[in-house]
Amino acid sequence: MKLKNVSRRSFLTTVTAGAAAVATANVVKPWENIADTIYGKSGESPQQLKIGTFDVDATPPVGNDLAYDPMTASWDFSLRARGIVLIGAGKPIVLCAIDWIGIANESQDVFKQSLALAAGTTPGRVAVHTVHQHDAPICDFTSEKILKKNHLPVGCFDGTFARILIKNIQQAIGNTLKNLQAVTAVGFGKAPVYEVASNRRIDMVNGKIRTMRGSSCDDPSLRAKPEGLIDPEVSVLSFWNKEKPVAVLSFYATHPQSYYRTGIANPDFPGIARCMRQLAVPDALHIHFNGAGGNIAAGKYNDGSRINRLVLAERMADGMKRAWDHTIKASVSSKNIQWATQPVLLPVNSKTAGIEKEMFKQTGPYLTNNMGRLGWYKRALEGKTIDMNCLAINDNIRVFFVPGELFIEYQLNTKAMAPDKFVAMAAYGDYGPFYIGTKQAYQEGGYEIESSPVTEEAEKVILDTIHSLYRQTE
Repeated sequence: MKLKNVSRRSFLTTVTAGAAAVATANVVKPWENIADTIYGKSGESPQQLKIGTFDVDATPPVGNDLAYDPMTASWDFSLRARGIVLIGAGKPIVLCAIDWIGIANESQDVFKQSLALAAGTTPGRVAVHTVHQHDAPICDFTSEKILKKNHLPVGCFDGTFARILIKNIQQAIGNTLKNLQAVTAVGFGKAPVYEVASNRRIDMVNGKIRTMRGSSCDDPSLRAKPEGLIDPEVSVLSFWNKEKPVAVLSFYATHPQSYYRTGIANPDFPGIARCMRQLAVPDALHIHFNGAGGNIAAGKYNDGSRINRLVLAERMADGMKRAWDHTIKASVSSKNIQWATQPVLLPVNSKTAGIEKEMFKQTGPYLTNNMGRLGWYKRALEGKTIDMNCLAINDNIRVFFVPGELFIEYQLNTKAMAPDKFVAMAAYGDYGPFYIGTKQAYQEGGYEIESSPVTEEAEKVILDTIHSLYRQTE
């Protein structure tokens, strides 16, 4: 069902009030004969590695609330929920990237449980990430519950469309399981992206951050400062059926905003770059993951001029193309695939509790930026953990799936751990922990640190978990 041209009134009348507030049990439904589809009548895991791809429109109808503004229109480039299902290496593995700002807390639970049920696997073998575009929805059923419980408007946390999207992704997964393709080889390549990413925390006085250089920057003196610490590389991982590419996964760390607060849903420059590559290599579904870009943005190269969206997209697509052109292919089988999962409980910043009082006084962007942190804080106090994952392919490919807006240092540290391997990172999994800085950054202050719901001890927890996941796949 095409939704994005449906009026808000017509759309909402198709969903009952009860369905709009349902939790996991009423959202997910098992698809018929999933086990037979995947494993065959014998119930045994297949020996051949296979892949299915899915691509679902994630653009809400006009009139819905985006993260910061009511939606008035959408671009020709719609928001997408794209992913793959890998079959044959134990229970299926599902990887999904969505053009939303974030999916947090209970919403992560529901997405993972729902996609797992559709694919015939377990939630621990599902990774759901966002690309973090700002003219896009935010999703957090925990925040929705907190606001409703306190008789406050749910605003952008209305989960009605999210629940529709979950069902549509389930249906798409069910369909792709009927059309699986063999995976005979994997490809991997990387290349620098020129003049896109720059460090936001470059203006420092006496060891303290003075001004953040944001996604766009109209201060010539800040733009003139050095690029700073970044990961310049885009990494590209591809799955092949003989000589035909079936899926291409790209990984690049930066905030994805050229400009926003337009009310027009759009995938911004990473989505445009992805579309350019889709046109160039049409046989494969192109799926993009944002890396550890919590302290990275395009501010040095972007003064906010509207033309820069295209400029940044072209530069990013150029890097993707060069990474693709340098792809090295290697044969692969189901025995060469490993998936490791480890739950983490991050240390809480007690100041986060203050949001519960402020939410009665604030509206709009404050709630968008803070309710998810409050929800995560409450869940963490209850002992609810977040999964971190690693996909290992052959001896030389490792892809890590991590929560929050990690600083770039985490990605660089992870790559340095195995310099002889192809290592990539997808951040912006569970959006609840928000910014996760380094231990040093918590001494330097700045916007990210002031709004972080975790403490400096998070660095050790994250790095120890990454190292543990790596060891599990050796």
